Amino acid sequence: MKRFAHQYNELITGMLSCFDRILFKGYLPIGWGDSMEGFLTQQGLRIKDFSKFVQKQSRRIAEHAERLAKNSGRPYLYLNGPHRKEAIVQGLIEAEDLRQGLVCVMRAVEPCQSFKLVPGEGRPRLIAARRKCLCFYFYFLDPKLGLVHVRIQSWFPLVIQVCLNGHDILARKLDKHGIAYRKEDNAFTWIEDTRRAQRFADRLVKMNWPRILTSLARRVNPLLKDLLAGMDYYWVTDQAEYATDVMFKSPAALKPLYEKLVKHASTCFSAEDVLKFLGRKLHGNYQGEVLSDYKKRWPGVRIKHRAKSNWIKMYDKHGRVLRIETVINQPREFKVRRQGVRQGRQVIDWFPLCKGVANLFRYAEICRGANRRYLDALAVVEPPVEAMHDLRCLARSKQRNGRPHRGFNPVAEDDLHLFAAILRGEHALCGMRNQDVRHQLFGETTDRDRRRRQANKVSRLFRRLHVHGLLAKIPRSRRWRLTERGTLLISVFLKCHYDKYPELLAALVA
Repeated sequence: MKRFAHQYNELITGMLSCFDRILFKGYLPIGWGDSMEGFLTQQGLRIKDFSKFVQKQSRRIAEHAERLAKNSGRPYLYLNGPHRKEAIVQGLIEAEDLRQGLVCVMRAVEPCQSFKLVPGEGRPRLIAARRKCLCFYFYFLDPKLGLVHVRIQSWFPLVIQVCLNGHDILARKLDKHGIAYRKEDNAFTWIEDTRRAQRFADRLVKMNWPRILTSLARRVNPLLKDLLAGMDYYWVTDQAEYATDVMFKSPAALKPLYEKLVKHASTCFSAEDVLKFLGRKLHGNYQGEVLSDYKKRWPGVRIKHRAKSNWIKMYDKHGRVLRIETVINQPREFKVRRQGVRQGRQVIDWFPLCKGVANLFRYAEICRGANRRYLDALAVVEPPVEAMHDLRCLARSKQRNGRPHRGFNPVAEDDLHLFAAILRGEHALCGMRNQDVRHQLFGETTDRDRRRRQANKVSRLFRRLHVHGLLAKIPRSRRWRLTERGTLLISVFLKCHYDKYPELLAALVA
């Protein structure tokens, strides 16, 4: 993300990439009908006794939750209807200046995944079904994890949900090492040593998450001590938010820039660009919707680019932090390099990314790359003063090996079409070939002579772009890539033509 940091170096105090909200879920090996029937058989019960058995165990969980709250002297609340649980919890923390331990226990009737009895051949059967049951929320202030909530449903298969915040974990780490910072809500507005803080944030994926999450599960599920002894939860990452925060010196430094960033992102980023930000290749077999959503929210606006169930969004926090955040809900859209089976053989290759917590490191890699590409694309907004000199040089002809190469005209139709073709998002990951640009400029043709002439013309255009420092050859390949200078200047050319020139002309006419 050096391009963005270099461009706005005078306005920012630092950058930090860290997990924000992480939602884990734990599943016992009795999550489907056959396994639950086998478990009942082990307990010496019949399938028709399922309802009575579940009600009895549900009462045990409720009694445990009430006893835990009473022994800790904390509130035991019943929520009827919609409530903002986080607001209630924060109110309790601030009112009593809590630092550690149980904050409260909440209970509410909510939908859950459970079982139901259905008629079967010779005997009834258990099948998975959507039910409603009493769910318990335990809010803890952990000395290492910060504020954590653990939700357990009181009906089998006793799915557990654990939600925590990466910025809270990092704040505890900074406190331990004596690094000063300022934090509002879940965002750092200033950190004394951002490089060291980034190293701490990068270590979050190396924590022993199965051990940490199992320890939390044992605090809320009393059945793990006897009835379910020997069973372990299998932990998955149900949702992960990874944020890159750009900390500005003051709200006055961010506000005018943020308005331009939002305008650029909403008008210039296409569906192809969104896929490339998320590290996806554009192909004809893509089945899904890609859209950009603009929404006003307090205290400003946010823009979200969605590809299926994953998205990347931009918003400002407390007027001082520009946040780029990638959210992964559907990890199988991405790949991870691991051991697997290909054509009956064990190989190490790229396979679809699964939700297991062992892959949390890959979540961080994918999200950090998406945030970087997004910030790089925004780095063309408000170019530095020296870029104006580069624009003037770009319009002049240049000599190379005694041969002149004419410049580029920001209002010439051919130059604009060329710039638009090479700036397409699909070239961001793998570069561009002659035929890629040729198809964009001239379309498809079956005439071999015409295709050859068009290919030669594109080769001359590549050479001209290369002489002016806009394109660079990728070694040992037939592909070209845009240079940083090329990305900046071409973006400015297009922005001037489609944005600034019409505004200036309208003002003069008025």
